[in-house]
Amino acid sequence: MCGMSQQPPVRSTGSPPPRPDASMSLLTNVMDHALDDGYAEASARRASEGGGLPRTLRAKLGLAAGLVLAALVVTLGAAQARISAPVVAKEREELIDRIEDETSAADGLEKRIEELRAEVGERQRKALEQHGGDQGQLVALLSGATPVHGPGVKLVVDDAEETEDGGGGPRESSGFADTGRVRDRDMQRVVNGLWQAGAEAVAINGQRLTALSAIRAAGDAILVDNKPLVPPYTVLAVGDGKKLRTTFQDSADGQYLHVLQENFGIRTSISDQGEVRLPAAPSLIVRTAQPSETGAGTGDGRGAAETGKGTS
Repeated sequence: MCGMSQQPPVRSTGSPPPRPDASMSLLTNVMDHALDDGYAEASARRASEGGGLPRTLRAKLGLAAGLVLAALVVTLGAAQARISAPVVAKEREELIDRIEDETSAADGLEKRIEELRAEVGERQRKALEQHGGDQGQLVALLSGATPVHGPGVKLVVDDAEETEDGGGGPRESSGFADTGRVRDRDMQRVVNGLWQAGAEAVAINGQRLTALSAIRAAGDAILVDNKPLVPPYTVLAVGDGKKLRTTFQDSADGQYLHVLQENFGIRTSISDQGEVRLPAAPSLIVRTAQPSETGAGTGDGRGAAETGKGTS
């Protein structure tokens, strides 16, 4: 056995070893002391004083009075709402009744206007027939004052199939908005071509045309005397049917319509009709002319015509 003595192991009598979670002291403190000491003390004092409820009689009476006042306000609000509801409903019904009455009155006035307009037109036509002289019937026919019927032609012009609102074709560069849509200038040429071919009276979609009629455009709509028309456009013309059809097709305007059909797909058809009926023009302007007395006996031969405009 070796003579060297062995020293006993050294044991430290100092502080204990650190805890494994020493680095998380803040979290540990929060978990160990979830409630702050001040809050805990206040909670304990409140519990010892009676659970936070008013202790004195005055405080209890004040709380009761506040609750009663709140309940009274809520009750009064509900009662007021219940009382005002029938009043609001009654005012709404009265307003609806007034709107309906005014609408009916406006409809009645519009109907009366149409009746007066028809009466004025009838009086103008009778005056034209009575004071038109030997050619009174011819003047009434040419002015559109009377409805007419007789042989003629029926010309239908319609937009191309699947026509859209936007253009982009060759016609757009010439002022047209769409290649396959019928425009006011197209109908102007059609009507003028029929007049030139010998038509005695013309109507588009039941709208009688006169020498003062205007065919215009408003957006994509075609207006005839400010009345909008929708395609297809049916043009009826009174005249010698076969001759009128042939003359129109051979004219420049008939060729123009043929080009629209061939190049842009606009649909057209024309046919002879044994009898077509055209209504009178909805509005008529009567004008009369009388010889002027100026220079009547001077022998200078320069007579003048004085034109007076009648009622329209």
